[in-house]
Amino acid sequence: MKIISYNVNGIRAAIKKGFLDWLQQANPDVICIQETKAQQDQVNSEDFLKAGYPYQYWFSAQKKGYSGVAIFCKKKPYHIEYGTGIETMDFEGRNIRVDFDEVSVMSMYLPSGTNDARLEFKFNYMAEIQDYVDRLKKEIPNLVICGDYNICHESIDIHNPKMKGVSGFLPEEREWIDNFMKSGFIDSFRHLNKEPHHYSWWSYRANSRANNKGWRIDYNMVSEPLKAHIYRAYILPEAIHSDHCPIGLELEF
Repeated sequence: MKIISYNVNGIRAAIKKGFLDWLQQANPDVICIQETKAQQDQVNSEDFLKAGYPYQYWFSAQKKGYSGVAIFCKKKPYHIEYGTGIETMDFEGRNIRVDFDEVSVMSMYLPSGTNDARLEFKFNYMAEIQDYVDRLKKEIPNLVICGDYNICHESIDIHNPKMKGVSGFLPEEREWIDNFMKSGFIDSFRHLNKEPHHYSWWSYRANSRANNKGWRIDYNMVSEPLKAHIYRAYILPEAIHSDHCPIGLELEF
């Protein structure tokens, strides 16, 4: 199973930049989208059908043009879970999950901490999602949580490790993602790739992408029972429909 996760920073804008042609070429079985910034009826579902994705599931934010996640699949899942059932998280459209026989796949968009109020919201979300996932794993052990975590885990994941006072690389955030992995998840990319200078997000400022001054804040986290099934994990920086790039995971069953 080939899974791709992609924060598109607005799916309508990404489509204008050639996202659909890229999707056909990339050809994942499942694509997890974050930051759709759209309601489902604002995008032509026929375009995704023609690209090979008859099963399209959206969980948008209540606020139009903001946040939102989606999952598009080639094969029909037996269950779709919209949100988490936790109101403080769900109004911003940050979690959607599809369940297949072999694996369940979640698209998650963890908040960024752009100011004090949003940082408090982010920490609250982090605590609530950890509790939710701890319970979920008991019911669904074969779980992949794809998405934009908005956190660099280690110094190797950021171009300038001295940025310790910036949200996304705060000690508390790094400790949380470390504990999240210790709770039973594998960072699939780092599991297979130990080299530095691999990033998934670049600021639009100061020619950051051209100079590869980036952050690795997008992850395909794989639950421990699936460890032996991790076949490939990679980053696709040549896709330029967003300030993020797609990240790939292939599981062999």
